[in-house]
Amino acid sequence: MKIAYIPEDAPFSGDQRAWISGFLAGLHSRLAINVAAPPPVVVGDQPASLPQLRILYGTQTGNAEGVANDAAAAAKSQGFDVKVSGLDEIELGEFAGLKFVLIVTSTYGEGEMPDNAELFWEALSASTAPRLEGVSFGVLALGDTGYDGFCQAGKLFDMRLEQLGATRVVPRTDCDVDYEAQAADWIQSALMALVPTSGASGRPSAPPPSTVARSGWTRKNPFVAGVAVNRLLSGPGSDKEIRHYEFALADSGIEYEAGDALAVLPQNNPALVQAIAEHFRVSVDTMVAGEPLSELLGNRYEISSPSKDLLGEVESRAENEELSHVLRGGVKERLDRWLWGKDILDVLRIAGDDLSVEEFVGLLKPLQHRAYSISSSALAHPDRIHLTVASVRYEMGGRMRGGVCSTFLADRSETAKIFLQPNKSFRVPADNDVPMIMVGPGTGIAPFRAFLQEREKRGAGGRNWLFFGDQHRADDYVYEDELTAWQASGLLDRLDLAFSRDQREKVYVQHRMRENGKELFGWLQDGGHFYVCGDALRMAKDVDQALHDVVAEHGGLDHDAATDYVNELKREKRYVRDVY
Repeated sequence: MKIAYIPEDAPFSGDQRAWISGFLAGLHSRLAINVAAPPPVVVGDQPASLPQLRILYGTQTGNAEGVANDAAAAAKSQGFDVKVSGLDEIELGEFAGLKFVLIVTSTYGEGEMPDNAELFWEALSASTAPRLEGVSFGVLALGDTGYDGFCQAGKLFDMRLEQLGATRVVPRTDCDVDYEAQAADWIQSALMALVPTSGASGRPSAPPPSTVARSGWTRKNPFVAGVAVNRLLSGPGSDKEIRHYEFALADSGIEYEAGDALAVLPQNNPALVQAIAEHFRVSVDTMVAGEPLSELLGNRYEISSPSKDLLGEVESRAENEELSHVLRGGVKERLDRWLWGKDILDVLRIAGDDLSVEEFVGLLKPLQHRAYSISSSALAHPDRIHLTVASVRYEMGGRMRGGVCSTFLADRSETAKIFLQPNKSFRVPADNDVPMIMVGPGTGIAPFRAFLQEREKRGAGGRNWLFFGDQHRADDYVYEDELTAWQASGLLDRLDLAFSRDQREKVYVQHRMRENGKELFGWLQDGGHFYVCGDALRMAKDVDQALHDVVAEHGGLDHDAATDYVNELKREKRYVRDVY
């Protein structure tokens, strides 16, 4: 089969020529599926080497890694020699020597780099970064439009690579939470652009495996699990409601590892669904866009936190001075304070009767899964997955409010739609003999309960140290019986507790770290792995600072040397976090 080509004197710009070349290559690859492939080009006695493609990912929860692996499968079928790795697994000098690179990255928090991309970004953004004229690249960004820093990490990589002279072969795509279709389109576009310039065959040898084929159950195709256990852990005097759940895996075929997360697709509170319907003076059985309103508001869309589109539309109609002030001021903190505790019904009441139910539904975001760190080991519980979840409940404006998923699990779930979110970067040490240090206050204890079960079942000999705390020992010491038993058996070598409200001066886990800094540094020097799980906004930052301080003080290092020490822990995957 002859391949169409563009004559050198054709009247096209460089961008037009690249686009048309990619289109023709893709067309040829599809036609080639039904044509017998010619033998490979042979140099001497060996087949010609395949063009090399590096696919790098930055991920916090595993989504970007999954997309990177999908891209790798598609690229291999197109004739590339592909290597997939995290952005923390490549040095900038090696990156500068690459020819073809695709980057898939999520954004963490409010526009921050995910943990495994942080050090690479620091090197890339430095004034000493090398020129990259020889690198051809593409960037896929995953994000959430509910956050101000939507896809910021991907945008930064895309911009910086261009600044350093690299050649963009495919436009950056910014994906919202429903990213699968956009990601698949971007992968196809990237490969269509790369095939004609790289020398790849462009002939798929087999269809690339899909996410469904790889994991079995996904957000689009969840497993319906029975909720076998729903048990209150916190005491009657606690300000929190922490519950222990067990999901029966039955014949699902789900295989999980300690460190993974479980995603749960919740259902909205029927009382809120009814209240919204009453606001519009319609029945929940009213058909909107061909479906009952009860289905749309109960299972399809977010009806708790208002979307930016809804806020903007209400503001444009309502003539509400306060809302206009916080929206148009551009100060995120001011808007956050105004929104605190409010749900969509509060915003609708500002709009009054000026918004139809059809318009309202068109402004909603899809209802998203909630991911929770798994608190069990498959070695101990192969047929069940355990979660440790704090139920969010509060009263405001004369109405009881609650977390979408936490109250669904606590109050209304005999079954739940679930799927696994693997987190390969957050794992028990492969070496059973190295020390393990875990910092997990509150529900942050979840993965470390799993880690300790894992080490117990493995018969691991490495020392284990847990920093745990909450508000009050009497009511917030969850899993106390298990931790006490592990201490008695010798599995848990050290347990340092920090119950912040049990004394006049508040004490947190970072204080316990500093108090025991000499021994903590000794464990690190002995090859210890350091793990953190819990609140990213405050706790994780305070713990990170405490770790730097401990290393500086007990290692006799200045600020820069202590930073280098901690960064080396990150590079060696000995300092990893599961934060949210």
